[in-house]
Amino acid sequence: MDFREAERDYEDEVTGETTLARMFENAAERHADRPAQGYKGGVYDRTLTPDVLPPAPDGEFADVTYGEMRDVVRNLAAGFRELGVEAGDRVGIFAHTRMEWAHSDFGILAAGGAVTTVYPSSSSRQVNHLLGDSEAVGVVVEGETELERVREVEDDLDVEFVVTMDRVADDDAIPLSEVYERGQAAFDRETYESWLDGRDFGDLASLIYTSGTTGKPKGVALTHANFRANVDQCRKRFGPRPDKGDLPAITAETRVVSFLPLAHVLERLAGHFLLFASGAHVCYAESADTLREDFALCEPSVGTSVPRVYEKIFDAVREQAAESPTKERIFEWATDVGREYYETDRPGLALRAKHAVADRLVFRQVRDALGGNVDFFISGGGSLSPELCALYHGMGLPILEGYGLTETSPVLCVNPPEDPQTGTIGPPLVDTDLRVDETIASPEQRADRDGDVGELLARGPQVFDGYWGLDEETEQAFTEIEGEEWFRTGDVVEIRDDGYVRFIERAKQILTLSTGKNVAPGPIEDAFAASPLVEQAMVVGDNRKFVSAVVVPNFDGLRKWAASEGVDLPEDKAAVCRDDRVEARIQREVDAVNEQFEEYEQIKRFRLVPTEFTEENDLLTPTMKKKRRNILDAFADEIGDIYAE
Repeated sequence: MDFREAERDYEDEVTGETTLARMFENAAERHADRPAQGYKGGVYDRTLTPDVLPPAPDGEFADVTYGEMRDVVRNLAAGFRELGVEAGDRVGIFAHTRMEWAHSDFGILAAGGAVTTVYPSSSSRQVNHLLGDSEAVGVVVEGETELERVREVEDDLDVEFVVTMDRVADDDAIPLSEVYERGQAAFDRETYESWLDGRDFGDLASLIYTSGTTGKPKGVALTHANFRANVDQCRKRFGPRPDKGDLPAITAETRVVSFLPLAHVLERLAGHFLLFASGAHVCYAESADTLREDFALCEPSVGTSVPRVYEKIFDAVREQAAESPTKERIFEWATDVGREYYETDRPGLALRAKHAVADRLVFRQVRDALGGNVDFFISGGGSLSPELCALYHGMGLPILEGYGLTETSPVLCVNPPEDPQTGTIGPPLVDTDLRVDETIASPEQRADRDGDVGELLARGPQVFDGYWGLDEETEQAFTEIEGEEWFRTGDVVEIRDDGYVRFIERAKQILTLSTGKNVAPGPIEDAFAASPLVEQAMVVGDNRKFVSAVVVPNFDGLRKWAASEGVDLPEDKAAVCRDDRVEARIQREVDAVNEQFEEYEQIKRFRLVPTEFTEENDLLTPTMKKKRRNILDAFADEIGDIYAE
């Protein structure tokens, strides 16, 4: 039986049309005595320890069973009700990924509320917009830093309470342990069940804000039905279907290390809702810098991350291998063998022998460094290098690349364990319809493609209904074809004849860094409009770890500045662009623009180029819009130099 047919037919105790709160209750009932969460000692000054949960030893993990987690969630739900949360109210969560994030999420959902997610790196300005636009009645913050940012804008908000996960020096903030205690005193099982039963499948579950092309965050309204459908779809792909045989699956035996932001829809679905529904064991990393240590302690079987993390893991391994010339040569030889072995349909005896040696000398150590128990990784939130993906497969660490958006809860397609195809983002999930708008693709994008090429359009139960309070933006996000509404992803893809999807590039201008962060380049570029020294700028950084820019100076303005400062500039424009004094002066312009944006949006490096973008040199359209692909090609060397550093 084809795996897609098996997916359509598969149902188990995890799948079903329930709200997220009921989904968790059902999982906790099935797995009451099994570990649900792992939390590390010595990381946070938690209010839930020691009175609610015992402290974990410093540098080690302690476990919370599903029964214990259910107790925390139920009492927090009652506690949030005591604080005034009513059905449909929005409550923010502003914290790093940790066990209390999950407790608060399910507690708010069980109380009938909806969660507004806030990235831990968010500035006070962003906090103001996210909590204000969503009309949040309260917010759960991590500690002093997050509390301070809320306090800075509190007068502009209608927030009725602020809860802290950690102990803080603020008597007006409510410790999460106190919410638990209030709920414990007030909890009534029959009343609690009425809250769960009172929520409809189509009710709002979460507002997750994402940047549009203008850079203004838009609230993506995701319902219980959206998330629940995506849990079921992913369960059908990764669950323990009978047809899988010995292939790895996500089950109650699955163990993961969670470290991506739970404010991001990818981790919220793949590292949270799906795993708890499946009865898996979720351990929370101390930080992204301690992943190697945390992987070794937790020994995960599955992991979800963005491409940059897989790049950093590989870089760390390569750096360690470079300790001596001999080790470095062995490592480079082994990686070549690993790629060749994976990409060869039927490896011969000689290649199998070389792979066995490479495995013994290199790959086994890499797997052991990641806990020695990984069955597969999932990658999303950006494009992964096919070459790197193939190498991971060759090392016995398969990466299954997928694709989705906040608006699609998020997964639309992902490679299956049965038949992963590197260089693709997999076939669509069950009950997901994909097609392309061929009018969007250029002739260059269609060249040498066998499948249908164009902007990816999607339809399915995981697709949202609209942006929070933004009717016009919602209307623009959809297109009608033959009486049916299709969501416009803004990305150009190829849908191959075998159903697998190959990502080509973004039709929209949003940049996705390899860290998973989205950056709108337009506002950054427009911020240079008032500069007397910058004529044009194009921001780049898609699938890179930071934002950079190609900058065309205003040469007249530069010469005026040079004359006033007694600086003698060369006549040749290219020579001017190479002048250290000019670069230092333009750096001040870049610094001034950077002050207007969040840290991850700021231009870290730039290159000055002497060629203006014009319609005549095919770098601008007739309506004066930048031809980004052409500019990238024209200045490929300069951009390559930026990132080579």
